[in-house]
Amino acid sequence: MIDNFDIAIVGAGIAGASLAAEIGPHASVVLLEAEDQPGRHSTGRSAAFWAETYGGPLIQPLTAASGPWLAERGFLGDRGGLTIARAGQDAEIDRFLGEFAAAGVRVDRVDRAALEEAIPGLRPEWVAGVTEPGCKDIDVAGLHGWYLARARKAGVRLVCRAELTGAAFAGGKWTLTTADSAKFGSSILVDAAGAWADPVAAIAGVRPLGITPLRRTMVQLRTSPEASPSLPLVMDILGQFYFKPEGGRLWLSPHDEIPSPPCDAAPEELDVAVAIDRLEHVVDWRIERVEHKWAGLRSFAPDRLPVYGADPENPAFFWFAGQGGYGIQTAPAAARLAAQIMLDLPADELTRGLDPQLYRAARFF
Repeated sequence: MIDNFDIAIVGAGIAGASLAAEIGPHASVVLLEAEDQPGRHSTGRSAAFWAETYGGPLIQPLTAASGPWLAERGFLGDRGGLTIARAGQDAEIDRFLGEFAAAGVRVDRVDRAALEEAIPGLRPEWVAGVTEPGCKDIDVAGLHGWYLARARKAGVRLVCRAELTGAAFAGGKWTLTTADSAKFGSSILVDAAGAWADPVAAIAGVRPLGITPLRRTMVQLRTSPEASPSLPLVMDILGQFYFKPEGGRLWLSPHDEIPSPPCDAAPEELDVAVAIDRLEHVVDWRIERVEHKWAGLRSFAPDRLPVYGADPENPAFFWFAGQGGYGIQTAPAAARLAAQIMLDLPADELTRGLDPQLYRAARFF
């Protein structure tokens, strides 16, 4: 027996859950998740911040559009951001300021005195920086749960332990098979599978786009002095680390991007050591203990922009993938925009001003 739907979405992380919530009121939808519960992989391993400067100028419009939506629903908390630089990196600072000031992001250059006030124990080689007052923390679990609840209320059927193993398209309809031999039918198949985006496309007989999973390492440290809750999100102008406080501890990443097969990612000891070494070149704090370490996979298309739209060779296959590490901070605008593309709906206050052509799958053909 086949359960039939208008749309089947593969992947119930933040991408699939948010899109399901957006299209659920307009169509019958099944949301297929390979794991026991949604959000086990990248969504559940996020560093949980919203920063307009994170991801570059072409990601910024999606982040900026999502910000008011997230704030109105209580998913953002105060943090502030600070990008720091060593002596001799004026050109990098000028480029950073120019890119984002032109986009309307509030970014301000600050001197060594301001850095010392924001980051106690900062080593002397860090002499300048850029503040981003609008940077926020994100309640990732709350946001993901909100989208799942909204999808459920709209009639979306969530099926866990439903790894896609087969997808055949004939007569204008997909027949999908999962690992437990269950079958589902749909008119549209949406690939929101994150690190598994290209393998899902291959199962469906669709040409993969070259979406590559890259491993990102995070560690939770107990430090002396203890990480102050007033510490901003601190990034390096060259993109070699970031850290932020979390419950009296420090969350630290070496900002690594290590190619990986799609998998349940785990941190490598070398990457943890690199992260700590980089932190020790920033501040004179004592590392008392590595309390926790984890890794997630950030998936990028070849041009490092997300992919939203029908596959030109099979328009019944819809890409919603390649969101890099920005899928949570851009989720509201991205999901709304993708739903509008899929269902041919008009732009609204959330997506007006966004250029869907930047993100369409057709750019790779």
